[in-house]
Amino acid sequence: MSSPIRVHLLPGLMEPAALRGGVAIILDILRASTTIVHALANGARAVVPVGEINDALSVRDRFPAGEVLLGGEREGLCIDGFDLDNNPFAYTRAAVAGKTIAFTTTNGTRALLRSREAESILIGAFVNLRALLKGLQDDPREIHLVCAGTRGEISTEDVLAAGAIAEKLAESRSLSVHEIPDDQTQLAIAAWRQASWSQTALLHAMRASFGGRNCVRLGFDEQIERAATRDVFDIVPRYDSSTGEIQ
Repeated sequence: MSSPIRVHLLPGLMEPAALRGGVAIILDILRASTTIVHALANGARAVVPVGEINDALSVRDRFPAGEVLLGGEREGLCIDGFDLDNNPFAYTRAAVAGKTIAFTTTNGTRALLRSREAESILIGAFVNLRALLKGLQDDPREIHLVCAGTRGEISTEDVLAAGAIAEKLAESRSLSVHEIPDDQTQLAIAAWRQASWSQTALLHAMRASFGGRNCVRLGFDEQIERAATRDVFDIVPRYDSSTGEIQ
């Protein structure tokens, strides 16, 4: 029988122990997942996800001067004293190539840290969707799609990405939606099907989401458009629990 596919609409709706032996896909579409993919695709040596600002400073202090950049946000904006915010466009090759990024965000890095009991942790986004699906196609383990949400609330953009991935994985395993014994997964697939009939519809749904409204308020509409763009990069970042790094 095919391995289950499970969507967790918020990190707080799952028990970390439930991920043991499985694969966790971290989905913070607006914007941490999208930004991490950009950073590594543009040559960053690694991204080190941490929960708090002081943890990021500690990571920097472990490396020789100049090797680590501080990246992340609070309330959507760059943290005082940090080199970079959570804008995927800021993580250019000129800015990040060869650098380690100590990275802390309100939602995404915390979702990852809550998922550390999974056997494998990957970073998923629309910008690397095809590569992610290709890597998961023959994986026999349980797949957990972890939606980061926004400040403890469900946010539609993460649910849409989870639905897109779950639908394709179900198809590759010859499963109908009704054969997936998990309502959160069925809800995510239904949301994706409703919003995916055109790129305009997807963008509208993302702008109207909790995370999307925050981005619009902050003037980040261009970042929403990038986050909604599929298959920009052919990489799947992976978290190594032994080093604490995403590469």
